[in-house]
Amino acid sequence: PPLPAGRPDPAAARRLRMSRLTHVDKGGRPSMVDVTGKPETDRIATAAGTLRCLPETLATVREGNAPKGAVIATAELAGIMAGKRTADLVPLCHPLPLSKVAVEIGMDEALPGFRVAAEVRTRGVTGVEMEALTAVGVACLTLFDMLKAIDRTMIISDIAVISKSGGRSGEWTAGARP
Repeated sequence: PPLPAGRPDPAAARRLRMSRLTHVDKGGRPSMVDVTGKPETDRIATAAGTLRCLPETLATVREGNAPKGAVIATAELAGIMAGKRTADLVPLCHPLPLSKVAVEIGMDEALPGFRVAAEVRTRGVTGVEMEALTAVGVACLTLFDMLKAIDRTMIISDIAVISKSGGRSGEWTAGARP
């Protein structure tokens, strides 16, 4: 049946969105972007996120009394491992030979909670933003998992790419204007 006047056609809207995606072929099927002809460059991406919690949860971790042990070290390791496995977790993401994945978690009394940051590096033909985002996301999820028994109010938020460099688009930093 025809749509009421003024209502968008969902199929037309989907076709328009799909025409702009690079991971969809002309037939509308998923497709990994072909990066064969791109030159290798040094690629670096950083991402960050937060996990907000109760002040007493933060105090428990600071005092080393978390029931599941070394919360921060475990979450940092989980983030590193996840960053290395991003192509296995995110469909159509290119597998990359990473030269560095670093995750750093700090406690922030003002949140209260944890600030999580990741830096990922490679020399390759495509960027490492997805790897940095994955590292931060999994580190936050690991914090949540290890602390959920003592705090069910935690909120993971603000996961974003902070900067990237390398490739055709060059350098980019969040908040910076071209």
